[in-house]
Amino acid sequence: AFGITRMCPTLITASFEALAAGVKAIRQACESAAWADKMVVGIHLEGPSISTEDGPRGAHPLSQVRPASWDEFRRLQDISGNRIRLVTLAPETGNAVEFIRQAVASGVTVSIGHTGATPEQVTAAIDAGATMSTHLGNGAHGMIRRHPNYIWEQLGDSRLFACLITDGHHLPASVIRSVVRAKSTLHTIITCDSAGLAGCPPGRYQIESGEVEILPEGKIVVAANPQYLAGSAQLTDACVAHAIQAAGLSLHDAWNMASRNTARALKAEEHRLARGSRADLVLFDWSGPGDDIRIRATIAAGELQYGTV
Repeated sequence: AFGITRMCPTLITASFEALAAGVKAIRQACESAAWADKMVVGIHLEGPSISTEDGPRGAHPLSQVRPASWDEFRRLQDISGNRIRLVTLAPETGNAVEFIRQAVASGVTVSIGHTGATPEQVTAAIDAGATMSTHLGNGAHGMIRRHPNYIWEQLGDSRLFACLITDGHHLPASVIRSVVRAKSTLHTIITCDSAGLAGCPPGRYQIESGEVEILPEGKIVVAANPQYLAGSAQLTDACVAHAIQAAGLSLHDAWNMASRNTARALKAEEHRLARGSRADLVLFDWSGPGDDIRIRATIAAGELQYGTV
């Protein structure tokens, strides 16, 4: 219903047992349903090796934040059936640089995120092989030094793809425009960061990391610290439409930023309108900037998954 043909189900900071249960559930879903296996590009581990500080940590539970461990990762990768494809970590966490080297050597993409790192630590992570920034401009302190800081260092390094949450709440339009101009449309990724509570009515909800609140305008915030967001209530179609309006993008560029750029960053197959390519197609209505994208049909791997054609 939202035009999604491939995705990376994401598990955030949690105990080893909870992460193991999560990757096992995804593996079992992929093994039991062909459509799920075709849609899951890979699992994204967002944490647990992130900043312990309020702000950069976001809504992740402090009690489960821990240094990077290659042994723990290998155990999770084995349980997943080698499906973990993306890891987000903070460069300042223990063992981060060596972990990045090992992960990249194994074919896993490493992204910098939920970090309060020094410029030197950011550069060291990139030198070790990190190639993405997870929701750049978010997962940060409420107040930071004007320069240098960890946002500028990531924005200014051409080796990193910048992932942006363009849901209308996470970033002002001026920030979206600035990042796209700095990174270009070829190295910017639109992501939804959709939380499990997306679609729920306004109110307070208890999740594993604590209490969060969905506000009437659609923002999901940490109840105790409402200046910090706890994921998004929007999905990718809405984020593409907002990015077009906020950054003055063409539909072509915005759509690629939510699809082909992501595939390139993950070293996944890029599907095209060409003979022999996998048929991932979305039929939708859209009248121009400022209008919603209204999905009419979604075809994933040649099979109609939603709507009619």
